[in-house]
Amino acid sequence: GFISKILQKITKRPSKFIATMLIGNNIALVIYGFFMGDLLMNFIHTLDVVAPNGFLALFIQTLISTIVILVTAEFLPKVFFQIYANSLVKLFALPGYIFYLLFSVVSEFVIWISDQLLKLIFKTEGDHVQINFSKVELGNYISEQMETVKTEDDVDSEIQIFQNALDFSDVKSREVLIPRTEVVAVPLDTSPKELSELFTKTGLSKILVFNNNIDDISGYVHSFELFKKPKTLKNILIPVVFVPETMLIKDVLNILTKKSKSIAVVIDEYGGTSGILTVEDIIEELFGEIEDEHDKLILTEKIIAENHFLFSTRLEVDYLNETYKLKLPESENYETLGGMIVSFTEDIPDQGEVVVFEDYTFNIVEVSETKIELVEVKWTPEV
Repeated sequence: GFISKILQKITKRPSKFIATMLIGNNIALVIYGFFMGDLLMNFIHTLDVVAPNGFLALFIQTLISTIVILVTAEFLPKVFFQIYANSLVKLFALPGYIFYLLFSVVSEFVIWISDQLLKLIFKTEGDHVQINFSKVELGNYISEQMETVKTEDDVDSEIQIFQNALDFSDVKSREVLIPRTEVVAVPLDTSPKELSELFTKTGLSKILVFNNNIDDISGYVHSFELFKKPKTLKNILIPVVFVPETMLIKDVLNILTKKSKSIAVVIDEYGGTSGILTVEDIIEELFGEIEDEHDKLILTEKIIAENHFLFSTRLEVDYLNETYKLKLPESENYETLGGMIVSFTEDIPDQGEVVVFEDYTFNIVEVSETKIELVEVKWTPEV
């Protein structure tokens, strides 16, 4: 909009913008010193103890002037801009642009003088000096912003995206993949009719196809390919990209983009299927959850009574601790509630089994063949 165009013009030449601000700042300080001096002298003359002592009068005048300028022109503006940066930039964009135009000639003259000095002393061009922020500096700034909010829900979306972007280059495939236990896949000898029914049932657009078992992925089938009415899945099978667990997701995204693919099979150190990774999963690492028409949030999280809950075991431990003020033990060996319970028992508990650990009692409500689905959690904190 209009404000964006103004900001774009102002920031097009950082050197001119800084020169304009410095000129305006110095003019304001001169005017302030002129009027504040007269005002304070009139006030000091009314004080019988101070007025006769010239040095004391000058000291008090300087002290009061300095405190006023530090609080009103330095401290408060910086604090307000740190908290309400976006709103205040939009508010002061037009007034700032007016002064930018008013001081344009003077600022150009100041820049010309500084350029001549830079050429003479440092043999460099002033306009070629770029104001760059390193990754560390940007990370420190974002960390400061994150510390001022109480919960993740209060974090500005733009700040969160910047944080995600900084972390993006260090995230490995195994950290964001869909685990093999949740991957929908069919044998190569599945009939197109059966696959069509599975597409309808799951709402997915792509389904993996394996040869002997899920560790031997042959490729995947897109739902649109079924309109070709193939006799077997071999006729419509699309090759799949294989990547190791340790590969960074930025590299996976690069590979998928170059090969015009949207899905990669993540393999572990033994060559087995660890899970799958899609372009959507990678993009969500930057911009947050992307819900499409097939996404269904089926994770249960219910408060039964005080310190008594019903949870889906797919919920992450750190999320539960933050949301429900619990103190569940966190570890690098697991991320989810189900993973934590299995790490205690070293086996998948039976339905109805009760697991006790420290101050927590876990009643296994529902299990499948390969994992815990639902658990009742009771916490009895020590007084």
